[in-house]
Amino acid sequence: MSWTRGPCAALAVCVLLLTGSAGCGSSAAHEGRNGESASPVGKVLDETDKEGRHYREVQKKGAPEVGIQVQPDTGDTWDVHLTVRNFRFSPAGTRTRAAAGHGLAYVFVDDRLVSRLRGLNCRLPARLVPRGTHHVTARLYADDGTVWAVKGRPIESTADITASEAAGRPGGSSDTTALSATDRRARTGGRGSPERAGKAS
Repeated sequence: MSWTRGPCAALAVCVLLLTGSAGCGSSAAHEGRNGESASPVGKVLDETDKEGRHYREVQKKGAPEVGIQVQPDTGDTWDVHLTVRNFRFSPAGTRTRAAAGHGLAYVFVDDRLVSRLRGLNCRLPARLVPRGTHHVTARLYADDGTVWAVKGRPIESTADITASEAAGRPGGSSDTTALSATDRRARTGGRGSPERAGKAS
């Protein structure tokens, strides 16, 4: 399937690959009033992401999960939609401390941070997705900036997308070949349910 948008023809292949994350045991055991952590959550590791934020290791059981879908939209933009499980997005103004199963989702395009989300959706402008194949990743972070992780791996999901400028150009064609979805990273957990998206289970 292909999409033609003005001077661009774009392809999106959506990947809903979920990873387990945050929350040792039940969330109630770690949360006090207003959803704040009543006790230390997980273990901060020496490992960091490329921005230098440390991983916060939690048990696999009951850990949050995240999935990502990316689709082309009008105006040469791309719609990003997340699904989550065992995870709640923290509102603006939340204290910068880790609370079990709470935080934000950071969105990266080819490992470049492009958005910090407190909800399930965002839109990528065409300038962030030039011609070629790109990797769009959603990764879960605690409110103190640490990366939720399970077994030393960040909790994240990646979708591969391809944008082509063939359509609308002299001699160009809007026909393209769909890119195969690939799981480029080891992950834990199952698939998210849209009905439960944004709510802790």
